[in-house]
Order: sequence, then structure tokens, then C-alpha cells
Amino acid sequence: MINRLESNEVFVFGSNATGQHVGGAAADAHANFGAVWGEGHGLHGRSYAIDTMSGLDTLAAEVSTFLTFAQAHSELRFLVTEIGCGIGGYTPEQIAPLFTLATDNVMLPARFLAAIAARSRT
Repeated sequence: MINRLESNEVFVFGSNATGQHVGGAAADAHANFGAVWGEGHGLHGRSYAIDTMSGLDTLAAEVSTFLTFAQAHSELRFLVTEIGCGIGGYTPEQIAPLFTLATDNVMLPARFLAAIAARSRT
């Protein structure tokens, strides 16, 4: 659970394409970290929205865009929530591999790290 951010940190959360931040981490992002109602993609305030509700292909493309953004902004530290694993209905084992090329400034949740480690052992 992320309750506060340092000055260089960004809250990364799952959204829907229309940016209706009603529940879960999306509601937290809207209430606490500057997510903008109606914006379901990208950086807004101290939050970064990734569409997790438009299918796995869209989610994968959005994660790729996010990772490119994170790489270009090494001065920031991105705290990724378990995107897609709540309302989105995916498992960490499905989502975590999308982050295998994450740079050092992308902090992944423990279950994503475990899924990546398990996958690399096989």
C-alpha cells in the first residue's frame, strides 16, 4: 500500500481507457496523487495511468510506452502497483513478464518480482 510519495516518486496504477478512476489504486491515484478524471493514459500529477481494461494486447503496449517513458526520466522513481490484477482480472504471472525490461527506477510489487524470478528459473 502506497500512502505517500517522495518528491521524485510517481504512483503507477491501472486505469480504464476513459479514466474513470472509481475503485482500487485508480481511486487512490485520483484522490491522492493527481490522476485526472477522464485521462486513462500517461502521466498526470504524480501518477501514471496504464489502461488495464482494454485487453492484454493494449495493456502490453501501454506498459511498453510506460517503460520507454521511465527510461527517459531516470530522475524519477516509479512505484508500480499490481496493475491489472484487481478489477482487470489478470494474475501477476500474466502481467509481470511485461516488465522484464524495466529500468532500475521502476519499482515493481513483490508478487511481480516473484513471478519474474520464477519465470527466469524455468
